[in-house]
Amino acid sequence: MENYLMDHPLLVFAVSIVVLWIFTWVGAFVRKWRTVQGEDEHADLGLALTACLTLLGLIIGFSFSMAVNRYDQRKNYEEAEANAIGTEYVRADLLPAADAARVRTLLKSYLDQRVLFYETQDQGQLRQIDAATAQLQTNLWSAAEAPAAAQGTAVMALAVSGMNDVLNSQGYTQAAWWNRIPIAAWGLMVSIAICCNVLIGYAARRADAKAILFLVLPLVVSIAFLLIADIDSPRGGLIHVHPHNLASLSQSLHTN
Repeated sequence: MENYLMDHPLLVFAVSIVVLWIFTWVGAFVRKWRTVQGEDEHADLGLALTACLTLLGLIIGFSFSMAVNRYDQRKNYEEAEANAIGTEYVRADLLPAADAARVRTLLKSYLDQRVLFYETQDQGQLRQIDAATAQLQTNLWSAAEAPAAAQGTAVMALAVSGMNDVLNSQGYTQAAWWNRIPIAAWGLMVSIAICCNVLIGYAARRADAKAILFLVLPLVVSIAFLLIADIDSPRGGLIHVHPHNLASLSQSLHTN
């Protein structure tokens, strides 16, 4: 359930604003049961609220930084994949003619699957892409390893090394896509946000301002959660890593 929620930023926004708004009113109801006495207690409430809001801002900023770093990492690995595949396509000239032709054909098919990996959002299609990618990786390694084992020269080793980079780059990409903001960090943000909204409700004095005041913080915090979840989710939301380098390379190879 938690993975499903994090992969749907709009759902994160909707759940957050409802939950935080409810807890703001919980704070207001608690205030009805216990009247705040004197300016000293109001000052203490203000101090506690300020501290909680500051901590919430720091945690949100830290989580946003984590999400952006992971997004940048996914972009960098997309570029690295394109470079590795393009380099190996050129190094295929080092192989015997028949093997070189087979490697180039397999690389084109493999490149198409990598582009689809970045573009698809359907889990069923993604499983098919993963299966096809794994099979192509096996075929690619066999196509490069067989002539290298037969001849065993430094030139052949260079071709095999390039193929190893191609296969490793896919693994690095997959690891980067699995590297998400920990659920514990989300739990900490939500907990502090709930405390802030309870204190907002508890410290409110004017009843006529509650309808608007009680919506402001939940709305702002929910928008922050939406942005973080959108950037952190590789496939959900609106902000994605587009395979510009892979698509450009694919177009270039297929036109040759």
